Parts: sequence; structure tokens; C-alpha cells
Amino acid sequence: MRMLVFGHGYSAAFLTPLLRARGWQVTGTTRSDPDRVAAAGAAPLVWPGEEERLRAEIAAADAILVGAAPGPQGDPVLAAFRDDLAKSRLRWLGYLSTTGVYGDRNGGWVDENSALDAATPRGQARIRAEEDWRALADRAGLPLHIFRLAGIYGPGRGPFQKIRGGTARRIIKAGQVFSRIHAADIAQVLLASLDRPAPGTAYNVCDDDPAPPQDVLAHAAELLGLPPPPEVAFEDAAMTPMARSFYADSKRVSNRRIKEDLGVRLRYPDYRSGLAATLRAETTAGGASPHGLPPAPVHDRAP
Repeated sequence: MRMLVFGHGYSAAFLTPLLRARGWQVTGTTRSDPDRVAAAGAAPLVWPGEEERLRAEIAAADAILVGAAPGPQGDPVLAAFRDDLAKSRLRWLGYLSTTGVYGDRNGGWVDENSALDAATPRGQARIRAEEDWRALADRAGLPLHIFRLAGIYGPGRGPFQKIRGGTARRIIKAGQVFSRIHAADIAQVLLASLDRPAPGTAYNVCDDDPAPPQDVLAHAAELLGLPPPPEVAFEDAAMTPMARSFYADSKRVSNRRIKEDLGVRLRYPDYRSGLAATLRAETTAGGASPHGLPPAPVHDRAP
């Protein structure tokens, strides 16, 4: 079996070893760092740059995972390879979206049947990308699965470095709550979907315990044996516009479907177990991700 990953980043680096253990061949695209992709166990392709090789990979693939984010002109994979994808022989197609498509719910619950009501430009771009992928899947008969990821964390993408360095702040916004997911659990959800394909289905990928970001930071400091970072009111916090926009949405995300339909049992069902595992992995790896990956963009990280 052959898997092609567009945008072989942090989450894909957890999936690739699981696929390789099953005998899969994995190819992953990268803009500029083929060594990082190879370190995770995938054959790297530089894109943009190696379009003809990518067309051959699309034609040969049994499964494709799309991790590339939409840009100002829409989804880059569709823009470059729509016709090639329409002619492919895929058994499974996965698109990594975000729970940001649901918008702000004032701390209320959403599930996969909730309206997509994002107000932020990033969330709206993801809604358009989901619609474009569904349109292609409907036209070409592609087995599309959509995975709406909560805030991603894991080794190399946890709060511990900032806490140790004294730069972490507990930003306080009344009623604010986020859902999160450890990258290892993203990988097992994707693997479960490969085992139980259900074309046309969307899945929320998050843990069982939506929580305020300040509680997560306080617990991380406790794990380090350090005092909790100082509190800062949201209105007074110095943040980038992108980081501030993350706080525009407050909601709790249901993960019932991945459990009931895919039979997933989360390795890290809450931030406490996930942070403890992250700290152990970072300590073993000397503070870095086990895959040598760079820090996550702020909009992909779990606050």
C-alpha cells in the first residue's frame, strides 16, 4: 500500500511510523526540508518543485492525506492537482481541517452536525477548502474523509520551554475554553479511519477534556515543580494578531464519533495525561520533538 502526504508536517510524522510498521510505503511533500520528512520515515518530495514526480505518486497512491493549509487563493493541492486527483484510484482520501470551522459558541458544545459558522478569516478559509474537497469528491467519486483537529500539542510543541524560560503567561479571558489533541492520538484516529473507511464522513479529533488555557499552563508548571506563570488579562496581553484571533472562539468539541464509529480509545484523553507524556518524551529527547520538528505555528498550537 502506498500513502502520499501533502504537507508532511508534525502530525504526519506520528502517523508515518505506524504505517511503515504495517508495510506501507509513505511519500511526503515538504517545501524546503526533505531531511525532516526522511527522519520520520517517509520518502520526501519537494513541492513546489517536483510536480511531475508528484503526479506519478498521485496515480500510484492507494491513499492520500492532505495536511497543507489553504492560502489566499484557496487550497493549494486542488489548485495544482485537481485533475490528477479526479483520475486517481484512491481507496481513501483524508483532509486535515480544524475545529475552527465551527466558530465561537460561547463555551457551548459542538459536534460534526453543528453548523460551520466561523467568523475568522482562517476558519472561513477552512470552510471553503472543505467545500471544495467535497465538490471534487462528489464529482469524481473520491473516498473523502474530513478530520477537524483541535489544538495540537505533543513533544516539541508543549508549554514547558516557555515555562522554564519564564516567558509563559496565563492569559485570562472569562469563559474561554479550548479543546486539544495530542499528535499521537491524531495518528491513531487516522489509522482507525484507514481500517474503517466511511467516505463522506467528518470527524472531530479532540480529547475528552476541554479546558481553559490558564489551567493547562498551571498544570504544566506543576509538573515541572515551578510556580504557575503570572496571570495577564486578555485585554492587556501582548499577542500577535493571529494569537489573539485564536481567542475569538470558545467552544467544547464532542469526540463521540471517533469513539463510536472508529472504535478509538484515546491514549491521552485529557491534557494532564498528555502533558505528562510530552514531558517524558522531551526529557528523553533532550527537549526536542522525537522527529526533530520545529515549533508549531501559533495558530496550530494548543493554548
